[in-house]
Amino acid sequence: MNIAPIRTACRILFVIAALFAYVCAIIPQRPEIFGSDKDNHILAFFTLAFLARLGWPRRQALWVAFALVGFGGFIEISQATPIIHRDPEWNDVFADCIGIAGGMALGQLVLGFYRRFLARG
Repeated sequence: MNIAPIRTACRILFVIAALFAYVCAIIPQRPEIFGSDKDNHILAFFTLAFLARLGWPRRQALWVAFALVGFGGFIEISQATPIIHRDPEWNDVFADCIGIAGGMALGQLVLGFYRRFLARG
């Protein structure tokens, strides 16, 4: 069984999800997709981390996590610009980290099961 189609699909979905998360973060009226603002951050970064882990399975998980934390920081810095008119909250980056940890963990579990399945033949 070839992992390349799954990896490619996860990469495409990751780019779409990252663009969606960024646009939702910088539009003037904050959308409430799923509960509170912190819930939205956790859900968005859980999704991004999961897709990134499956999309780039050969990358070290720690580097993927650092890149996603950097993306979360970039979102907050973007919100601090006068053009956006949004209030940055550094607690959002903490919520991002919670989502990243969960998404990376689930992604690692899925990769482990998939690799075991491939090892069996």
